[in-house]
Amino acid sequence: MMHMTFYWGNCVTLLFDSWVTNSWLSYLLSLFACFLFAMFYQYIEDRRLQFKAIVAAGEPSLPPAHTPLIRGLGPAQTRLTWSRLSMAVLFGFNAAIGYLLMLLVMSYNLGVFLSVVLGFGVGYLLFRD
Repeated sequence: MMHMTFYWGNCVTLLFDSWVTNSWLSYLLSLFACFLFAMFYQYIEDRRLQFKAIVAAGEPSLPPAHTPLIRGLGPAQTRLTWSRLSMAVLFGFNAAIGYLLMLLVMSYNLGVFLSVVLGFGVGYLLFRD
């Protein structure tokens, strides 16, 4: 039965029917995996933002007098480059990780919730500027 409120307990199903914790050891290992997964999300987010800054620094910018208030899709915005494509792939990968973390939290297990939140916090502390 799926819980619809937060609960404590070492029996939880995470993401897949085959990822079930039935003992304290499997539960603690799963919490550690959730913690690492949330830290990995912060690491990938930092890499993505740094890559975006590097790409933006290499692109020529328009002078402020010629920059429209509402930017249209000119030739510079529609051009598909390797850097834009790789940023899009990295963004999609990061979004997928974020949604998987959301699904982990939606197990409504307080241990899983706390391990994901702590992983976000420690990952932010270690990897983000």
